[in-house]
Amino acid sequence: MNDIAALARIDSFPYRHRLREVMSTPVLTALASLSLNDAVHRMYEARVSSIVGIDAEGRTLGIFTERDLLRILSNSGPAGLEQTLDQTMTKPVATVPADAYVYVALARMTRLGLRHLVVVDSDNRPLGMVTGRALLKVRATEALVLGDSAESAANPDEMKAVMANLPKLARGLLGEGVTARNIASVIALVLRDLTARAAELAEQSLLDDGWGPAPARYAVLILGSGGRGESLLAFDQDNAIVHGGKPSDDPWFAELGKRLNETLNRAGIPFCDGNVMARESRWRKSLEEWRDEVHNWVFSVENQTVMYCDIFYDFQPVWGDRALAEELRHMAMEKASQSAFFLRYLAQNVAGMDGSIGLFGNFVTKQGRLNAKKFGLLPLVSAARMRAIRAHVPATGTDERFAALKEAGALHEDDLRDFMEVREIVLRVILEQQLADIAQQIPASTRIDPKRFDKRTRSRLKWAFGRLKTLKFVCGVGG
Repeated sequence: MNDIAALARIDSFPYRHRLREVMSTPVLTALASLSLNDAVHRMYEARVSSIVGIDAEGRTLGIFTERDLLRILSNSGPAGLEQTLDQTMTKPVATVPADAYVYVALARMTRLGLRHLVVVDSDNRPLGMVTGRALLKVRATEALVLGDSAESAANPDEMKAVMANLPKLARGLLGEGVTARNIASVIALVLRDLTARAAELAEQSLLDDGWGPAPARYAVLILGSGGRGESLLAFDQDNAIVHGGKPSDDPWFAELGKRLNETLNRAGIPFCDGNVMARESRWRKSLEEWRDEVHNWVFSVENQTVMYCDIFYDFQPVWGDRALAEELRHMAMEKASQSAFFLRYLAQNVAGMDGSIGLFGNFVTKQGRLNAKKFGLLPLVSAARMRAIRAHVPATGTDERFAALKEAGALHEDDLRDFMEVREIVLRVILEQQLADIAQQIPASTRIDPKRFDKRTRSRLKWAFGRLKTLKFVCGVGG
């Protein structure tokens, strides 16, 4: 299942659409204490092939399908219908979040041999159902197992096989006309899945080696572009840990971070040059310690702390206690919004990001290359982050942040459209350059050679950099 084939012929639909677009709603649910006889009657009345068992809080416990009914009748006859859902349903049930891409569901259903997959919210409450019938319009290929193979990888070598196929995946999607924004999102989701799997393997190895279970609740966070859902093919590790323990619990979390980072490095996601990794004490703290750290960042502002904030405020939890991670997010947003000086400093930092176009309209290059991330992506990302913090917008994706600002009346629709167009242009030229470099065995980076692109692409890129200067004023960060 990990041998990804025919990526060049990939159907892009599963990578462009999310489960909330294709799931069946509403999903039929019932308390697990319901009798099987009543459950079957409800299924018949609703004309559905399954019913989801839930607890008193509405959380998903299991699923009962027509297959289960046939099994019960075959083994126990009509008397079997006197049992309850809790006694007969399949549990635990396979679930997927509503914002996951279709390929995740396809891969999981293929790997586990499932006909039904429950779509849930962040509290594990059922939102909808994905069935094989609903996905018939998706022309699946073996390439679709890529997303799920990250979650089922047994070791770093299997994770490395997933990483090795990312360029082929990106090239296939690009050839299908998928936007660079969506390709970046798919790559980021794979990186998140790999980070989550590495954390799971690290935790299990601690148990196996006698360290015992986690001494307190905790969450592993992916930071930076992985947290924003905007990764391309030049990446390293940016991760952290938040936990609810005491200082004396740190040795366990330190070992977890060490094993997590080593696993990812062996899987092909290299160590961060800036040491933004969970094995480092600066990026591994209790909630209270993070509170003090963020306080110092926003009330004692300097260039280094701005760099830390640029990475930190984009975090997403990928493993562990998500509620703890959201506590951290709420606290960090509150702290930042209390420091007007910090917000002004962030704005000034964005205003100083320039230098892509020279006095005579030429690209400013170094050794023939232009740093498209520094001059094209970072101003957009940083402006969106600064405005989101100021407006208490919890989203981490750049497009999502700008969209939320537009909905709040803080951004004109025309400017939102141009923001997204500029980002698409820059992302696309970076991705195309990375694929060209990888094909020539040159390490992927965010530095592009403007001369390799045709006249129209160079013209659009100049427009994007020029429009970016005016958009910074729209965000209130120009100077």
